[in-house]
Amino acid sequence: MFRKLFIILVPILLFSCTSSIDETEVKKARQFFESIFQDSVIDSPEFQASLGYKSNYDKWDDITWQHSRKKAKQAITDLDYLHKNIDYQKLDESTKISYRLMEKRLQRTIDNDNYIFHSYMITHRGGKHSRIPSFLINYHKVDEEQDIKDYIGRLRNVEPLMDDLIEQLRLRQDVRKIAPAFVFPQAIKTSENIISGYPFEETDTKNVIYNDFMKKLNALDISDAQKLRYQSEVEAVLVTIVNYSYTKLIDFLKEQQKLADNNHGVWKYDDGAEYYQHTLDGYTTLGLTAEEIHEIGLSEVERIHGEIYQIMDQVSFEGTLKEFFDFMREDDQFYYPEGPVGRQMYLDQVQVVVDTLANRIEELFYGLPSIPLQVKAVEAYREASAGIAFYQRGQADGSRPGTYYANLYRMRDMPIYKLENLAYHEAIPGHHMQISIQLEVEDMPSFRKYGGYSVFAEGWALYSETLPKEIGLYKDPYSDFGRLSGELWRACRLVVDTGVHHYKWTREEGIDYYMNNTANPEGDCIGMVERHIVWPGQAVSYKIGMIKVQELRAYAEQELGSKFSLQEFHDVVLKNGSVTMNILEDIVYAWVDSK
Repeated sequence: MFRKLFIILVPILLFSCTSSIDETEVKKARQFFESIFQDSVIDSPEFQASLGYKSNYDKWDDITWQHSRKKAKQAITDLDYLHKNIDYQKLDESTKISYRLMEKRLQRTIDNDNYIFHSYMITHRGGKHSRIPSFLINYHKVDEEQDIKDYIGRLRNVEPLMDDLIEQLRLRQDVRKIAPAFVFPQAIKTSENIISGYPFEETDTKNVIYNDFMKKLNALDISDAQKLRYQSEVEAVLVTIVNYSYTKLIDFLKEQQKLADNNHGVWKYDDGAEYYQHTLDGYTTLGLTAEEIHEIGLSEVERIHGEIYQIMDQVSFEGTLKEFFDFMREDDQFYYPEGPVGRQMYLDQVQVVVDTLANRIEELFYGLPSIPLQVKAVEAYREASAGIAFYQRGQADGSRPGTYYANLYRMRDMPIYKLENLAYHEAIPGHHMQISIQLEVEDMPSFRKYGGYSVFAEGWALYSETLPKEIGLYKDPYSDFGRLSGELWRACRLVVDTGVHHYKWTREEGIDYYMNNTANPEGDCIGMVERHIVWPGQAVSYKIGMIKVQELRAYAEQELGSKFSLQEFHDVVLKNGSVTMNILEDIVYAWVDSK
């Protein structure tokens, strides 16, 4: 059923016969795409910093609804220009891809305006409040004295930013778009953590922002007297402006918490069905309905369960599938100890896994990207609310490495048998490989280098989890179970996300489904259902994208036979960056035809 669903979507439009290429038209299109990208850079001080620019280095992004509406209006103007002034038929194939991606991006911005208050700006997983310290730590580089001044300026500007955040939350309250009750305790706790430690209180434990500031200040080549002056200034700004701003937010959240309910799905909105389809369209790019996604999920769960039975036979486990899941959850052999020693053991083993695959990368790819990779534990201030693992992209010139973050807050949530597949997903050959190659491709329009689609990026990363098995890794059957467990987890997401938002499942029904059908610990199951609730549609992108990549590979292998090269297929998939699934189809079909 799923294969049929996807195959009928194959479009041939991009590669049909067209008139000859007009280089003037190509140049005009590329200039337009670059102007759109530069507008997005100018619009975002935080994006500027992530790109290594130091303009507006003391400022934060505008998060108001008025700013969102302004972007939607500009998108209408830009889309009209694209249609009226750029002749698609006169573009080369690469620029045609850019045209279609830009067209979709602008239309999406316009459509988003219909749902301007539907998203939750603060959740138990994070929000602007938690991104302030992580942004300063990861993106505010200090190379000279002015950068320190700007760091303090950014801290001063936390107050107007927080005022805007509170106002946006209040507006959502007015239109009854308040986050569910379970969100508030963790959001409040995270905010309290951010204003804890010295200098907020007399303790030997340094505040997370203060600690970052002092490390960067002490690395500067300036006098001790100057350092002391900046140290005093930042302490004063933290204990007054930052403390006051976060305290205001905490007080507001405590009041708003009293109005929150436990109706979790977006079906509770008057336009909930339309909004959910809008999110699914954005996260799958395939126009699949909630019913179709739900059925795909049920089918995939059944298939993967069948493969897990084979693992049970390999390890001579006698019992039911549910009993095997309980065994994998509870047996101490599958977990490193809690505390610093266990955390370091985990990080060391991740490095071994990554290095092992990197040394054999040419069996699967033409080579590694040049951007380096580092493995880190999630910082203490946000580990209680962050996901179990995630990736942060590096700088295109290699000055900032890509980072695989492993959340080691509770070692019982990070079983050893899942260590391999998580590393492959987030690092190599997953997110780090895909995103770094995208950044390194020459002549790719900037909006494609720094943009993309969840269904492509997450679909690729999940597909990547399977590749090491093809060259003999996952030697331990329990690690191979970890691979299947990861795929099963993503298949269950299709069922539960649609269950919560379309079929009106309760939070508890979603948790029960995960507990009965996966080996993940209860904390994982609770966390994932709560993620579905606050981020509708996103979690379905992984499995949908993976199946699409697998389907296209199977098509290419069948059509090309002995001419098929796995390394070349991967190169074809990645070298155009993160694209929609229908465009990826066009790319792969054209490559097959060209062979």
